[in-house]
Amino acid sequence: MDVVAEVGYHRASFAKIAERAGLSSTGMISYHFDGRDDLMRELVAEVLRLAEGYLRPRIEAHESYAARLRASIEGNLDLFAEYPSHLSAITEVLSNLRGGDPGMVAFLDTTEANLAVQVEQLRTAQRTGEFRDFDPWVMMRAIRAAIDDVVRRASHDPELDVRAAGRELADLFDHATRRTP
Repeated sequence: MDVVAEVGYHRASFAKIAERAGLSSTGMISYHFDGRDDLMRELVAEVLRLAEGYLRPRIEAHESYAARLRASIEGNLDLFAEYPSHLSAITEVLSNLRGGDPGMVAFLDTTEANLAVQVEQLRTAQRTGEFRDFDPWVMMRAIRAAIDDVVRRASHDPELDVRAAGRELADLFDHATRRTP
């Protein structure tokens, strides 16, 4: 996780990972993973499991769609504040995918499915009258892009207060979605 976050997807080799882990060779890593792609798939799966367990209770603790949206945005950046290498690593891996590795394509499909659920939540909030009219797909993409951009920036700027950025983004998207000004 740390190696991918620090040196990037393309330079994260078994040798660098073994060196960071204090292993004398890459054999131990090769024993557990069929190759680099297998390792990257497991990295993504681990981060997704962590994020799910971290975010779901925070979001589900709220009744209103506005409070759930705020909990989601702030929760994503609180998660980064607590696990910076994890989110930097997954952002690095997912943004560098090329080609058609079936495992990684499945993860991208899962990400798209999660976004579709979030888009539907925005639509439901609109139907209940809690949110104003807007294109939910565009809004959800803007929210995700804003969160991902803070993660990318924070990966290179240790002085950035990601929790404050999360509050700012939550305020911004609260204003962007609410029915009344």
